[in-house]
Amino acid sequence: MNNTVLTSKSSTKKLVITGMLIAISILLDATPIGTIRLPLISATIAHIPTIIGGILGGPLVGGIVGLFFGLARLIRNVTQPTSILSFALMNPLVSVIPRILVGIASYYSYYGIKKFAGEYVSIIVGGAVGSLTNTVCVLGMMYIIYAKEIVEAFSSAGKVGTAKTILFGIATANGIPEMVVSVILSVIIVKALKKIYNI
Repeated sequence: MNNTVLTSKSSTKKLVITGMLIAISILLDATPIGTIRLPLISATIAHIPTIIGGILGGPLVGGIVGLFFGLARLIRNVTQPTSILSFALMNPLVSVIPRILVGIASYYSYYGIKKFAGEYVSIIVGGAVGSLTNTVCVLGMMYIIYAKEIVEAFSSAGKVGTAKTILFGIATANGIPEMVVSVILSVIIVKALKKIYNI
């Protein structure tokens, strides 16, 4: 009986956290709060709830939060394209699948490191790997599917270069700041939520 009650409480906590993180993720993606607007592209911090979901709730929770984040990003780029790369983000292989992987990667990197390191280091690694997964997978899928179109789009905007150099430039300019912010916020939020929900 006690085990059943504990399991039920744990499931309820996961459900509450999952719903909360999905709502925050969609809010961040739909408002300027979650996106850093740059002249040609947009850098996001809206993937952070997915990272937190993976660390706190496991790969399933992280994957579900990532799924909703990816769908929100897909819908926004279809209905309100604001980036030179919006055409690529209209493809679920670019906008949805990588975001699911963010939650999964965050979980396994966090718990993998936790076997050898402390809580703070584990969260730092989980946040960094999750953010890196977002950057590498999204831009990697863009390169695989839309290399030619990316060159043409940037060329028409006055930016000349190969798809590889263009996407590497984006990864460097946006991916590194995104990763730093992800690590800082992940540590703060994960520790706070663990305390609040006694996880």
